[in-house]
Amino acid sequence: MRCADDVQHAAGRGGAAHRHRTPGHGARIHGRDDHRRLRARAGGAAGVTTALAVALLSGTGAVARVLTSRALGEPAHRGTLLLNLAGAFALGVLTGAGVTGDGLLLAGTAFLGSYTTFSTWMLDEASLPAAAAGRLLAAATLGGAACAAAGWALAAAA
Repeated sequence: MRCADDVQHAAGRGGAAHRHRTPGHGARIHGRDDHRRLRARAGGAAGVTTALAVALLSGTGAVARVLTSRALGEPAHRGTLLLNLAGAFALGVLTGAGVTGDGLLLAGTAFLGSYTTFSTWMLDEASLPAAAAGRLLAAATLGGAACAAAGWALAAAA
């Protein structure tokens, strides 16, 4: 067995776990995974530009979430739910329109990922009684899926 989750080589299963390994066996970096390969993947100036764009759009999405939440004037949990549903719709539009690559990374992951935050939703849910938290969970899950599907259908039809 090569490692703990190696499912391709079943023959070595059933014995004592890793009795042939020495202490610290997995601590080294294999030659094929050295730093030169990682540096080559970074993409030079284009990689830096993309990283800066992700940082800028993530910050912009977070600020947009706070400003929109304040403008809604709803209780925290309702405002977060509305923002997350709008974000799910926008992600559906992006995927329905066929946006891929850096466009999806920047718009979907960077901006909308910080606009719709899981941590804010969890914080809001923790402050609610159990019954209300269950309703919020159902609304977020079913509503999010419905909004994403509606956004996808709208963009795909255009």
